[in-house]
Amino acid sequence: MNKKLLYTLTAGAALLLAGCGHKASTPSQADSGKYAEHQELRWTEQMTIATADLSKATDTLSFQTLMNVQEGLYRLDKNGKPQPALAVSTKESKDGQRYTFTLRKGAKWSNGDPVRAQDFVYSWQRTVDPQTTAQDAFYMDPVKNAAEIYNSKKDKSTLGVKALDDRHLQVTLAKPVYYFKQMLAFPLYYPLNQKVVEKYGTKYGTQSKYLVSNGPFKLADWDGSGKSWSLVKNKSYWDQKHVHLQKIKELVSESTTTSYNMYSSNKVDETLLNGQQVKANVNNKAYVKRLPTATTRLELNQTKVPAFKNLKIRQALSLAIDRKQLTDKVLQDGSVPLKGFVPSQMGNNPQTGQAFNEEAYVKSAVSYDLKKAKALLKAGYKEENIKQLNLNLLTSDTDSSKQAAEFLQSKLEDLPGVKVSLSTMPFVQMITRQSKKDYQMTVKTWQSIFADPINFLDVYEADAAYNTSGYDNPKFDQLLDQSENEYGNQPEKRWANLVEAEKTLMKDQGTIPLYQVSKSQLLRPNVKGVVFHPASVPYDWKEAYISK
Repeated sequence: MNKKLLYTLTAGAALLLAGCGHKASTPSQADSGKYAEHQELRWTEQMTIATADLSKATDTLSFQTLMNVQEGLYRLDKNGKPQPALAVSTKESKDGQRYTFTLRKGAKWSNGDPVRAQDFVYSWQRTVDPQTTAQDAFYMDPVKNAAEIYNSKKDKSTLGVKALDDRHLQVTLAKPVYYFKQMLAFPLYYPLNQKVVEKYGTKYGTQSKYLVSNGPFKLADWDGSGKSWSLVKNKSYWDQKHVHLQKIKELVSESTTTSYNMYSSNKVDETLLNGQQVKANVNNKAYVKRLPTATTRLELNQTKVPAFKNLKIRQALSLAIDRKQLTDKVLQDGSVPLKGFVPSQMGNNPQTGQAFNEEAYVKSAVSYDLKKAKALLKAGYKEENIKQLNLNLLTSDTDSSKQAAEFLQSKLEDLPGVKVSLSTMPFVQMITRQSKKDYQMTVKTWQSIFADPINFLDVYEADAAYNTSGYDNPKFDQLLDQSENEYGNQPEKRWANLVEAEKTLMKDQGTIPLYQVSKSQLLRPNVKGVVFHPASVPYDWKEAYISK
């Protein structure tokens, strides 16, 4: 990889579940006794879908929707391992830089068109085309010339992907990337039906009627902004015999109080839980705790607030925050304080087996020490020739986000001369402002798309699409560049560089890590077969079903 790497997944996170209603596809003789008559999930989300255009998506919910209504060359199994989907066979060159895929015969789009190798070529070229302005185009970096194309240095026709014929796709990489097959399971690498995209133009992916699917489900009843929609079984899907759910009805509820009451009255089959609800349900057989690789951090925009360029001021703000109090006393939902920007479950030292977040731990970057914070702030004020900070904190309007924001406001105002006002808004509006760098401070959530530290660290390269804070450290950039471009086939050296990069970011207080997000929830016990990926797009409903 040569520049950034998401997951967004930035961005916020709607990671939920559910269950009940409608007739399943005909089960096998052996399985016929385990399915309920009605196969309909009733699921809650905390935010609306931002887009169904895979080239424009940046948030978890949009990618989760795309993963369930579209399909690519590979699909992750329940263990997070990539398994063939549209690719029935893969040939890899000895140098690891060329892949030739044979596509599944008979795969179709929901309008009846065949899925062809050309659909991948069109999709990938569209994503890296500068005119598309795809914020996540950097995820295509492994493919030859991708970075040069989205940086307007080469034409999109030079991208390292070509259709040898309708069923054979050849991909040339810029260099060997050992996790490339994992990336092929990510929606950004899925195909697009060129005829449909060009038919709808700028409307493509903005409503369910401006979309065509090739995955297990089709998006329905989505008007682009409404708080409810459905995923309905796609009868054109090549593996539809293993899709048991006829419909997934999704309903937005920003408040867990509302969704919890709906669950209790049997109106939905799943609900996220806030801290008090976790306490009341921890022994409930429907209780499920998830700990995805999703992190929440406080971002300081150095381009909007010049004082944030001062290291002592950044460190003072971080030291004023008691993360354990935030998770244990305020959120109380199972979230855990972070030891750095990169969370747990993101890989282990190839020699010693030590977890990355343990090895790269910089205690001072995530500690609480109000006395030291005040001393650093005083010194920072003097260096900047200022006496106070009047700041605004931008956050989303979900329960947990508002709780966290109010806590941060209180803690930061313990510092002399610091005043914090809050701005709350719907999630989609918030991420739009974040992407435009239109904030002073904001709470950001980041979710990986595969379990490797680079998927977090790339966010803070100086020219990364998701680096909206103005953080810039040439040493940090050099460490990442070297790890990916020189040590791609030397795991121990690559690992050491990534550890040093994390330590550099934390010693700089380039961002202020807060907590790893828990997604504690109630899920009806008769909902089976839901696949959860801690380090990727979270929920795959392809083979989920309602049991008797």
